[in-house]
Amino acid sequence: MSLVTTHILDTTAGTPAGGVVVILAESTGTEIARGRTDSDGRVGELGPEQLEQGAYRLSFHTGAYFQAKGLPTFFPEVHITFSIGTEAHYHVPLLISPYSYSTYRGS
Repeated sequence: MSLVTTHILDTTAGTPAGGVVVILAESTGTEIARGRTDSDGRVGELGPEQLEQGAYRLSFHTGAYFQAKGLPTFFPEVHITFSIGTEAHYHVPLLISPYSYSTYRGS
């Protein structure tokens, strides 16, 4: 049973990506929780403090973020499917630019 957090960095601007809507869902697509990144690009706690083991998906609505900056983007949404095991905390960072993105298992 675990807690999920995330952080988005805009690698084009070299700054956190604030104001991005993030949705946590079960692998079936059923929404569990949603949040919006703060001025530091973070959503501190997304969803319940305890999630069962299994596959989950984070969806990042990046299109509106880039539109607000006056930039076109090739990826209006980014979906990351990941597995939750027995650890207490899962941090899933996202690095974005208008034409690419990257993610990794954070700490």
